[in-house]
Amino acid sequence: MVGMKKGLLILLLVVIAIVGCATNEQPHVPAGQGANYGKGMRGQGGPGQGMRGNGSVNVQTLWDEIKKIKTGTLTEQEKEGILHMREEEKLARDVYLTLYNKWHLKVFQNIARSEQTHMDAIKLLIEKYGLKDPVEGKGIGEFSNPKFKELYDKLVAEGSKSVLDALKVDAMIEELDIVDLQNCLNHTNKTDIRLVYENLMKGSRNHLRAFVSNIEKMGGTYEPHYLSKEEFEKIVGSEMERGPAT
Repeated sequence: MVGMKKGLLILLLVVIAIVGCATNEQPHVPAGQGANYGKGMRGQGGPGQGMRGNGSVNVQTLWDEIKKIKTGTLTEQEKEGILHMREEEKLARDVYLTLYNKWHLKVFQNIARSEQTHMDAIKLLIEKYGLKDPVEGKGIGEFSNPKFKELYDKLVAEGSKSVLDALKVDAMIEELDIVDLQNCLNHTNKTDIRLVYENLMKGSRNHLRAFVSNIEKMGGTYEPHYLSKEEFEKIVGSEMERGPAT
């Protein structure tokens, strides 16, 4: 029964990933929960003590760069990608905050703050291209897209079983984020959009490293669900990435 439930959870995650940049379905997008929430994070060492590096995005610096780039005309897939990633970054932030309130592990709070900067970075693209951000003011765990709401509930339920389960759920979210960002990058040639996505993907790789490091320090193991084993091992076996992606 446990294996069946995990299988259903993974299937739902795959459905969410496929919707991201490969269909013409237009998702609704929740707004950010305040641009000032997401301060940079930095942490050291042991289980629950944060990250060995920085997964935050310097939103002001990013805005200074993308506003220099001429605004083009978005394809439908580019629009869908931006809106989907806005909501997916909120999903990550909300799950981490909820699990922090459950387990009071500092790494959850730190990376939730970083995810807020990821949300804010996507909002830069929404504002630059005049896209509608229709769910301003949505609270934690509230989503206009019912698939994200269902996923949030399942992830929180799984992560509420134990601290180790929570860390594994969060690592799985970061894998999903990396895969979706890769898919979105494959569907755009616009310099400003690629700059945002590449910075978010760098942050997600750092987040994945942090969660896997904490899992191992607690005596657990983690196997990738979405990344190939080779790509996963390349990420977690390398140092935290610092500075902006260029």
